[in-house]
Amino acid sequence: MKKIPLKRIMKYMKPHMPYLVLSLVCSLIYALSALFVPVMVGESIDLFIGKKQVDFNRLWSILGVISGLAAAAGISQYVQGVSNNRLAFMTIMDIRNAVIDKLQKLPLAYFDAKPSGEIVNSVVADAESLSDGIVLAFTQFFTGIVTIAGTLVLMFVYNPLIALIVVGLTPMSLFAAKYFSSRTHAKFALQAKLRADETSFIEETVYNNKTVKAYGRERAMEEKFEIIDENLRKTALDATFYSSLTNPVTRFINAVVYAAVALVGGLSAAGIITFGGTITAGVLTCLLNYAGQYAKPFNEISGVITELQASAVGANRIFSLLDAEEEPSDKDGKIISGPGNVELDNVCFSYDKSRELIKNLSLKVEPGKHVAIVGPTGCGKTTLINLLMRFYDVDSGAVIINGTDVKEGTRHSLRDNWGMVLQESWIRKTSVRENLTLGSDIDDNRILEAARLCKADGFIARLGGLDTEISDDSLSQGERQLLCITRVMLSNPGMLILDEATSAVDVRTEVKVSGAFDLLMKGKTSFIVAHRLSTIRNADMIIVMRDGNVVDKGTHKELLGKGGFYSDLYYGLVE
Repeated sequence: MKKIPLKRIMKYMKPHMPYLVLSLVCSLIYALSALFVPVMVGESIDLFIGKKQVDFNRLWSILGVISGLAAAAGISQYVQGVSNNRLAFMTIMDIRNAVIDKLQKLPLAYFDAKPSGEIVNSVVADAESLSDGIVLAFTQFFTGIVTIAGTLVLMFVYNPLIALIVVGLTPMSLFAAKYFSSRTHAKFALQAKLRADETSFIEETVYNNKTVKAYGRERAMEEKFEIIDENLRKTALDATFYSSLTNPVTRFINAVVYAAVALVGGLSAAGIITFGGTITAGVLTCLLNYAGQYAKPFNEISGVITELQASAVGANRIFSLLDAEEEPSDKDGKIISGPGNVELDNVCFSYDKSRELIKNLSLKVEPGKHVAIVGPTGCGKTTLINLLMRFYDVDSGAVIINGTDVKEGTRHSLRDNWGMVLQESWIRKTSVRENLTLGSDIDDNRILEAARLCKADGFIARLGGLDTEISDDSLSQGERQLLCITRVMLSNPGMLILDEATSAVDVRTEVKVSGAFDLLMKGKTSFIVAHRLSTIRNADMIIVMRDGNVVDKGTHKELLGKGGFYSDLYYGLVE
């Protein structure tokens, strides 16, 4: 069994230590109360056995003590349950916050390599599994240990022979629990992986539901899901089956322990066995109670071990995410600001280091120039944008913004200079205002003016105004794109990146938005990635890329006049 990273979990428990202390104190009170009840019951039985006259005053006092112990056990168990749940939920809340914080520090390469569903599964399902393990561990595990230790001590006090028999049979239960638990971890690990795969598949299918329907692939998606779900079902059943064997096996062994205590205790009470001393009927009753109490924690602990198997898998997946390599810290970096001077000096970069993508790319863009980047699919246009934004670092060479190598500056100051409108529009399920401002405090008049310039004011009014809650589903693709353009207009950055910014709007709207872009780009260095070459005719410079290299550059008129690769692109001779 792969160990639970207990030290790391305790780090997140530390701020909530009062709940842990209270839980442990309540566990101790509950266990001790439960241990002394059989003593009182045994004594009350002995008041009747062989006595001509019953001491009812003593009997009533014993019943009062039993009632008090039962009340103490009940109250402590309730308080312990509340404390454990608070401890677990607050710890998991801190862990989830740490995961979300970690996700903000991870490089884009991490998200490109991991399915989003797997990451979501770690934050939700794995954390939930760990929470269940924490609750069970402190509700049953500690109480069980105290109960086992307490019953053994008291059995040695009453009858050493019976205590030795119990101790001698105990390893059988421990070996059985270890045997089965050691074989279930791999099955729980596979179950967690398949659950993450299923989450990813559901997320992708729901997100791309329109595409699925458009191509009539509903049944194909169902069949693929059924295969994933069937694999998950089989694995979950295997994991549950093998882990469930622990409990009945330990119950059987504990029944053997109980029978041995009953047999030896009965013979001792009858005087047939005198080793360890004879015992009374009340003491025999007490010992049988202790045999049951002694056995019960083993059954519970076997269930806890099963749950901890799943928790161990979840915990290790979470901490694997938390251990992922972050983007290098740049807190001591330079602040990048200025008019928008951009230079690429002999830049080389590739996602897969065995395959070159951008090779020895050099480029200089003066402040205020509008640069269009064109080329066939896969030539490196979006990669160039990733390097300008420092979503990825170059393998060699340098990206220089306003005289500063971006590796020497802070990412925040670099990205604060840029405004981006991408092909994929990001709309949150919240108000129009929140989507446009992203939480910044911006006056409504400014928002409405930006919306008017971007021709988004009309449909915003039709939706019901800035306070209307929207989502991806409530807007057309063109409307989402217009909101994203308005968002950039409000941020008023020094430089712009427009990656197919008008790809989702119709021709009529594109003409209107072009005017807003002219205002937005005035005096600002702008990079425009475009497939429709008719949209970048007026660019100050057009960079033509092919296989990661700049193969030509110039104005639209100059490039057409050359009749080279750009001309082939423009007239559709190259895909």
